[in-house]
Amino acid sequence: MVETITMVLWLVVMFGVMWLLLMRPQKKEQKRVQAMLASMEVGDTALTTSGFYGVIIDITDDDVIVEFGNNKNCRIPMQKAAIAQIEKPNAE
Repeated sequence: MVETITMVLWLVVMFGVMWLLLMRPQKKEQKRVQAMLASMEVGDTALTTSGFYGVIIDITDDDVIVEFGNNKNCRIPMQKAAIAQIEKPNAE
């Protein structure tokens, strides 16, 4: 009887440790990414998951249009999930 209780308690502790080390940080990161994507605005600089920097020129529900480089003809539509980082322009 005591061995069974000890085993169940051990399993509960192991599950708690796994939750703290694996699942909780992942949920925090997902919330951070969702907040970043929700705060995107036209004119922000975006770093894509492929490593390109560009300026956001249009935003729809699931997609954004990003302009790359000085060439005004290089506008690429992409999913919001392809944005890795957003940098706000400095207000000076």
